[in-house]
Amino acid sequence: MEAVIFTGIQGAGKSSFYRERFFTTHVRLSLDMLKTRHREKVLLRACLEAKQPFVVDNTNPTVAERSRYIAAAKQFGFRVVGLYFQSKVADALLRNDQRPAEQRVPLVGVLGTYKRLQVPHPEEGFDALFFVRLGPDGFTVEEWQREVR
Repeated sequence: MEAVIFTGIQGAGKSSFYRERFFTTHVRLSLDMLKTRHREKVLLRACLEAKQPFVVDNTNPTVAERSRYIAAAKQFGFRVVGLYFQSKVADALLRNDQRPAEQRVPLVGVLGTYKRLQVPHPEEGFDALFFVRLGPDGFTVEEWQREVR
């Protein structure tokens, strides 16, 4: 049983990474898709009770936001994996501009998330933590290093 928690600003590649690496194995919890916290809570509870692997595909910029998923997953015996997506504003805005108009995030939203972004740490309760970078040749996943990137 595995709970995967993404962290990163909009346009960092989180949803693309989910489609590439987790689509066939993990349920996706995404506020973009579910629209309300109530729906997210219902689906999260179903995954926990059914012991279904899941990915939280939200920005999750703060320790407090991540902690609710970590605590719930730990309570049900899940292994918790964190993936921090390199969050360079200029790169994210370029990718955001390439999205269909109805999926673009307003500049103020991206910048607001960036200002609140707290780099995750293993001490939050992660069993494993990785750094994800999106480059011209796709995604690179690296073991977590303590320095901020």
